[in-house]
Amino acid sequence: MQRICGSLAAAGYRVQLVGWQRPGSPPLTAQPYAQHRLRGWFQRGKLFYLEYNLRLFGYLLGQRAAAWCAADLDTALPVWLRARLGSQPFVYDAHELFTEVPEVVARPAVQRVWRWVEGFIVPRARLAYTVGPALARVFAEWYGRPVAVVRNVSRLQRPEPLPAASLAGSYILYQGALNVGRGLESLLDAMPQVAGRLVICGEGDLSAALRERAGRLGLLASRSCPEGKVEFRGFVLPEALREVTRHAAVGIMLLENIGLSYYYSLANKFFDYVHAGIPQVLIDFPEYRALNDQFDVAELVADLHPATLATALNRLLRDEPTRYQHLAANCRRAAPQLSWQHEERELLRLWQEVVPVAGRTTALPGAALHTP
Repeated sequence: MQRICGSLAAAGYRVQLVGWQRPGSPPLTAQPYAQHRLRGWFQRGKLFYLEYNLRLFGYLLGQRAAAWCAADLDTALPVWLRARLGSQPFVYDAHELFTEVPEVVARPAVQRVWRWVEGFIVPRARLAYTVGPALARVFAEWYGRPVAVVRNVSRLQRPEPLPAASLAGSYILYQGALNVGRGLESLLDAMPQVAGRLVICGEGDLSAALRERAGRLGLLASRSCPEGKVEFRGFVLPEALREVTRHAAVGIMLLENIGLSYYYSLANKFFDYVHAGIPQVLIDFPEYRALNDQFDVAELVADLHPATLATALNRLLRDEPTRYQHLAANCRRAAPQLSWQHEERELLRLWQEVVPVAGRTTALPGAALHTP
């Protein structure tokens, strides 16, 4: 959302990004667009979604905009209703196939409710776009309307050429949410057999359980192993995370096949690792295979068994240094082609069709809505 809002602001739109204040939310940083966080009593479950939607709609009633954008399905109803009341365009930005995420798939009654919401919202959007071609095809097949693609690619930031990748003193890196379906349990189980150290950046529903699991496996720092095999760094701000990624040896991009949203996903961490010039161990799902067939930047794994993960990681970290350097060199060559600088052109073209901007100085009072 920072990339999207920043690109729209630079193009001459006035943008407001609205989100939710969590107990552990880091302070907002200065951006070229307005930001607002809603606060409430609940942080999870049905009461949270009810409160969030009511507070969001109440806040939007006091705002004025030329267009309204909902990021993902859990913000869509109040945003659509506000756009409808003002007879203004409604835009749907689908970062995932919400009805197929693991937390929804596991609860059929909940899934039926969200599928109704999705069936109501998607056909009514003036513009709809998502993060990858496979998800766009699913939306088009289900709802009979075109859905554009704006990939969630990092902005390429290279003040100087990346040095050749090095394994010395580096670590395996997982960045992202610590949630169900990310393959993190299997990754921890593999670590006793891996010739390297794992750094985990992020938090989520499994934060406590994963730390407990790492402790049981003897992977955390101790007297016998002061550095430990696994380090949990918690939330890391984007600027600091780029530096952490730059100094990693191998990135991790694993998902379980527990819903079409994961199976057809195209996560931004794939591109983050490419931009940092580091190879990655990557789940063999369609979007990732297509990119790897084109650029050859990763070691693909067909399953998440600990032995499979350990073999793939050790191949890069210890057993085949020539293969490691080949993938790292491919990352450096691929990065200029896989950048936000390309994606934002499509983003601005799509928004220009919804609310034209004559030039960069033209202002658009707008609201881009971020999921909590």
